[in-house]
Amino acid sequence: MADVVVVGAGLAGLNCALGLQEKGLTVTVLEAADQVGGRVRTDLVDGFRCDHGFQLLNPSYPAVRRYVDLPALDLQPFAAGVAVGGAAGTTTVADPRREPGLIGRSLLSGYVRPLELARLAAWAAPALGSVPRLREGSDTTLAESLDEAGVDGRLRHEILEPFLAGVLASTDGSTSAAFVRLLLRAFLLGTPSLPAAGMAALPEQLAARLAEPVRTGVRVELVSGNSVKTADGELSARAVVVAANPTAGLTTARAPRMKGLSTYWFAADEAPRADKLLVVDGHRNGPILNTAVISNAAPSYAPPGRHLIQATTLWPTEATEAEVRLQLTRLYGRSAGAWELIIRHDIREALPEQPAPLAARQPVALGDNLYVAGDHRDTASIQGALVSGRRAANAVAATLRG
Repeated sequence: MADVVVVGAGLAGLNCALGLQEKGLTVTVLEAADQVGGRVRTDLVDGFRCDHGFQLLNPSYPAVRRYVDLPALDLQPFAAGVAVGGAAGTTTVADPRREPGLIGRSLLSGYVRPLELARLAAWAAPALGSVPRLREGSDTTLAESLDEAGVDGRLRHEILEPFLAGVLASTDGSTSAAFVRLLLRAFLLGTPSLPAAGMAALPEQLAARLAEPVRTGVRVELVSGNSVKTADGELSARAVVVAANPTAGLTTARAPRMKGLSTYWFAADEAPRADKLLVVDGHRNGPILNTAVISNAAPSYAPPGRHLIQATTLWPTEATEAEVRLQLTRLYGRSAGAWELIIRHDIREALPEQPAPLAARQPVALGDNLYVAGDHRDTASIQGALVSGRRAANAVAATLRG
């Protein structure tokens, strides 16, 4: 009998298991899927690496720097900026510190307006201040906070909001402003990247460090006290950590509202752009939240001589594939009609909602040696998943040793 059973081999469950292992406890990890990772997975289709939804790894996350061997992932960075689609094609706005070669294009974009830049900088300033103050201070919605700061021009409506829509899986401005500033902090301090072997390389790296391999293909039906019932039998332990989908109903913890995204993965013989920028539609003239030529930033995601393009929309959506292709044609200035659709991922539960006021650091101990972990207990991010896993591990170890 293991000291602890961890249900779920996503980032939270794996990092929890590693924390328990480091404290000298024996751990059994159960995963219903056929591979580790939870929502962080990669499909290999005809030589293309298609992550489950457009995902990026930000190396500036403190938990990533602490728990992940970043050099081993061989990260491939995107450019620190965006291409903004408009009536006359796309314009570029980039971070001058990290993309000095794009300064000229940024200045000519029409978005560099001193008053609006100053207001936006004042609104964003807390992102580089105290993290505890951001998490625990007063909070309001993203839309309300931008209104109060007087940020109400093209930078907001044509760049910031379209960009954040894809990050937050939300377009209504109801997300916590404190949470958005935490994300902004990560973007300002690091450049989002993709592992050479796909995002699945991240959970696979964590799982490889476990003394006992994860038991995949094991679906947990019930958690009662220190007992875990599966289709194959029952396991007992001194403590149980549920790090599975929060909507699975395995604990009494209140399930968060989940938000969904759909990602189309297209293959093309020619790249519609040559840069490594994320493309957003400044006029929001269609269902696409963002798109990018993935193979420009991450050549390992496509076979030689081919290119991989992603396009992400909200889920659910009534938009058709034809409408997605039409918007792609407008954004890239060349026809997307003949591109091959490799696969479409509908991620119905991509992210837990983060309403205002932000409720980070929610309890992980449910009583009777039952614990819960996941980004819904912290912040909706890779950072939040890793941190919540270690918080659960620390709580279990303190109880069992006590």
